Amino acid sequence: MEWNFETLSLLSIPLISAIVGWLTNYLAVKMMFYPIEFVGIKPFLGWQGLIPAKRRQMAEIEVELVLGKLLSVEELAQRLDADELTKAIERRLSQVIRKVVNDVMAESAPQLWAALPVQGKNLVYQRIENDIPNVVHKMVDDFQHNVSEILDIKELVVEQLVNAPELVNEIFLTAGSKEFPFIVRSGFYFGFLFGLPTMLLWYFYQAWWILPLGGLLVGYATNWIAIKIIFEPKRPRKLGPITIQGMFLKRQKEVSEVYSNIIEEKLITPKNITHVILHGSGSAQLLELIELHVNDAIERYVAIAQPYFALGVGSENYHKMKALAVRQIFDNSEKYLLYAFDYANNAMQIGHDLSERMQALSVEEFEGVLRPAYQQDEWKLIVTGAILGMVAGIAQLYLVFM
Repeated sequence: MEWNFETLSLLSIPLISAIVGWLTNYLAVKMMFYPIEFVGIKPFLGWQGLIPAKRRQMAEIEVELVLGKLLSVEELAQRLDADELTKAIERRLSQVIRKVVNDVMAESAPQLWAALPVQGKNLVYQRIENDIPNVVHKMVDDFQHNVSEILDIKELVVEQLVNAPELVNEIFLTAGSKEFPFIVRSGFYFGFLFGLPTMLLWYFYQAWWILPLGGLLVGYATNWIAIKIIFEPKRPRKLGPITIQGMFLKRQKEVSEVYSNIIEEKLITPKNITHVILHGSGSAQLLELIELHVNDAIERYVAIAQPYFALGVGSENYHKMKALAVRQIFDNSEKYLLYAFDYANNAMQIGHDLSERMQALSVEEFEGVLRPAYQQDEWKLIVTGAILGMVAGIAQLYLVFM
């Protein structure tokens, strides 16, 4: 009976090593992504997932290594057709324009506007609405030629990912949907294998430090090997009848499609693009563009009524009227541009193009999709695994052999 107990205790070493390997790898993956917000006492006593904690740096890496090189805002803007865009927003834009005209005239020339009969007001509305396609055409053309000043793709991506850490997690978890579960499973297998020499050493030499040291090595090695297998070797290598390559790199086509779908559906969307051009660093340039074309349109609209219109409004109010019209059309942009989202999404084809171009990347460039985001902190995961492994080894020493 005593011999059986000792044998079982000895055999428990590789089994516990396997559990330690699985547990440390499981925790390593979880610690990459969770918790999303810092838990503990800042700045050092606590933890935040590595990727959420560095989402700004990671967003910048994504832009520099992938999106900034593969997606050209100039190219995307050229795909917008002014006629189709006008069709998409015309009805809602007409409603907005009517309200803008009423508000502007009521403030700038209340008596003149109040005295104008309904038929006269309808003629004003009709003249403006008939001119909408012409104005939109000119604005789209100017937007396409100045899009790099109005829309900064880096600002778009960084702002969205900084404000939505859960989206950062989703991108990496989805792109690495096969690799991260493998890291966890491999910990069990490698842990068991590394536990065998520890078992043999303990059989012949039962020093107290062997099990803690074995646990430390298991925790360290399982994490290190799992990460290496995902990204190494970069290019396919023949080992007899077997071809080996880093798991993530081997799935370049599949990952490209999944990654591109997320980018198109949740990150570089028409809604997010609209938000950035209206509220980002390029909003002043967009306002200038709107001002140019709205002022030009107003000059044409009132030309027929001159000089009576100028006399009725006054030169000072006339300038205020134009400024107010520009500001209201700009401030109400989201109300009519949202009707263009479906059209813009189909026209730009971001997901399709991004997927094709990612598939054409070299393996070194493709590695940049996932690994650089946390590469500088890989050592933290490995060291954490080593410490947890050592703690498990100490627990095994006291619970099983003491």
